[in-house]
Amino acid sequence: MPEALKNAVVTGSDRRGRDDVTERVAAIIDDIRERGDVAVREWSQRFDSWSPPSFRLSPGRIDEIVAEVPRQVLEDIEFVQEQVRTFARHQLNSMTEFEVETLPGVRLGQKHLPIETVGAYVPGGRYPLTASAHMTIVTAKVAGVERVVACTPPIRGEVPAATVAAMHLAGADEIHLLGGVQAIAAMAVGTESMQPVDLLAGPGNAYVAEAKRMLFGEVGIDLFAGPTEILVIADETADPFVVAVDLLSQAEHGPDSPAVLITTSRRLGLEVLEHIERLLPGMPTRDFAEPAWRDHGEVLLVESMDEAFTVADSYASEHVEVLTADPRQALTRMRNYGGLFLGEGTCVSYGDKVIGTNHVLPTRGAARYTGGLWVGKYLKTVTYSQVVDPQASARLGEVCGRAARVELFEGHARSGDVRAAKFTGAPLAWNAADAAEAAR
Repeated sequence: MPEALKNAVVTGSDRRGRDDVTERVAAIIDDIRERGDVAVREWSQRFDSWSPPSFRLSPGRIDEIVAEVPRQVLEDIEFVQEQVRTFARHQLNSMTEFEVETLPGVRLGQKHLPIETVGAYVPGGRYPLTASAHMTIVTAKVAGVERVVACTPPIRGEVPAATVAAMHLAGADEIHLLGGVQAIAAMAVGTESMQPVDLLAGPGNAYVAEAKRMLFGEVGIDLFAGPTEILVIADETADPFVVAVDLLSQAEHGPDSPAVLITTSRRLGLEVLEHIERLLPGMPTRDFAEPAWRDHGEVLLVESMDEAFTVADSYASEHVEVLTADPRQALTRMRNYGGLFLGEGTCVSYGDKVIGTNHVLPTRGAARYTGGLWVGKYLKTVTYSQVVDPQASARLGEVCGRAARVELFEGHARSGDVRAAKFTGAPLAWNAADAAEAAR
């Protein structure tokens, strides 16, 4: 069992708080479903003090906004988007379509079809996550999505110019200055001014996450998302200052963001704790990072790297940073994580902002059963079949008849029977007249 050098504070689940979120989100969705644009405008005014003549930005207005963005910011956006685009293209190229002949004359195949319309949500508020435009929109366009509707909220009544520029450069077909549940609901159910989408993608606060959860089934979603997480695996070779900085880099996302260190070195663990205590008071984002570390931070001491990997897998963390003498061991030793960040030369923040892998990743243990957003999420993998050999169809028909009757599906059985009869001339026991007709 690992030794805890620092435990998370057990605060319990705020059931009432979650119920309040659910009730409010349900009310907003139902209102928008019933009253459309009028409801969207009222909720936007209430939450964001934002009610322009049109939430959708015209091409000319987009050009004006992009022109306001400093050249260096635009160049950086273009650089990062090219990293995301390159990685997504490699993912797409790894997905093969095929057609095989499994029996003589029996052809089975697989195709990848892009989803027709996607809604991309890019959060604003305290943290305008410009990078989310790269992750959701660029990846969708690489997949071949024809229409991407992008929504982001105004920030204190102002247009978030860099975010709009990122959406535009990523290839969004529509850009709306609209945030929160009202944006998610409008994209999902549609209004007089917005055609509904088929899939919603992108992170957001608890209300946005709950709206996506409620609408799942009516539309697809990328992931069920919770507070961001970081887990660092470090041995005695790691730099404790770097470890401390990296843990706090994710703790600043919010007061409920877990930050966990698993280490084989007691010295390193204690030094990391000391560094964090010195760093926190001077952090501009201390109001989020400090409660996150206090309530959800952990430092666990283990006896070996084997134990470190086993314990890390039990967390199934969104981000796992491996700062060890041989970080690539994690590629074969671990199986439950959203994204791996190997060695001191990389970090979770690279994945969040610049390196090209997608930062929309599973949280709250979902990495046990799913990976993160990727180009394949925007594709439907579909199958087809064709039987061109009469003898093969007759054989399949005979087996189908027997197999279906085991399950008491007589109608299915007869679909097999009629083909066996047609291609072999065998009688149909359940309808002699039709059997004769089928055999002609």
